[in-house]
Amino acid sequence: MNRTAIVTDTNSGISPMEGKELGIFVVPMPVIIDGETYFEGTSLDHAGLYAAMHEDKDLSTSQPAIGEVTALWDSILAQGYDDIVYIPMSSGLSSSCATATGISDDYDGRVQVVDNHRISVTMRHAIEDAMFLAGKGMDAAQIREELLEMAAQSVVYLGVDTLKYFKKNGRASAAAVAVASVLNLKPILITEGGKFEPHAKVRGLKACKEKIIEAARMELDTRFAGVPTQKLRIATAGTLETGEEAEAWRSMVQESFPAFDVIYDPLSCSIACHTGIGAVGVGISQVLN
Repeated sequence: MNRTAIVTDTNSGISPMEGKELGIFVVPMPVIIDGETYFEGTSLDHAGLYAAMHEDKDLSTSQPAIGEVTALWDSILAQGYDDIVYIPMSSGLSSSCATATGISDDYDGRVQVVDNHRISVTMRHAIEDAMFLAGKGMDAAQIREELLEMAAQSVVYLGVDTLKYFKKNGRASAAAVAVASVLNLKPILITEGGKFEPHAKVRGLKACKEKIIEAARMELDTRFAGVPTQKLRIATAGTLETGEEAEAWRSMVQESFPAFDVIYDPLSCSIACHTGIGAVGVGISQVLN
């Protein structure tokens, strides 16, 4: 049986520690705070990031260093794996996927980079599918093709509490931020694998959550109509600071979709740098297993 390693990054919501428990390899995403680089799951956790946000420190993100990625690939292959499936965050949200695809050319097909247009909880679903396929003995190229066929079968809705960090990253004007703050407007964004695009604006967090659930219900009735429940996953995500807040959001979605086993994953630190604290989201994916 072929021995294939599954590799992803922390934008999947999977930490390096959880990756070890699952039997996969996880690249920590870098986050830059006041000019110093930290790595998610090793030198930075969510509490540390949120503290930096409360202190209004300067935040930015970057893609993993090429040398660190190739060093990991080399180490994995040296451990006796036949090949590698590398699943980074969607190419629509970062250039890290294109960079990885380019350097994989030097590995004679032993490293297969998958751009299946996923992020956060939907990316986790893709990792779970890859693990399932690897367990069946598929090689990296076969797994890549299976995941690419499923690429369009996912969607994420994300409501953000503030446009402050979108302003910092040049994605919202100062005027838009001021108006949203005064009117308590909560923008809701959607991604189907590309960039996050505007979906709606509502007033207040309660209405924001209800609108996201409404959008998720619409997706089940349209995009995923006819797909058996056992072939679908619904998960929640967010940048909620307490376990009570996270559980309240998860429970709200669970109650709306009782046929599903709904989980909650914190948004990765590198995503949180752009959404700010208080974001809530729902991801839906069609899966193979």
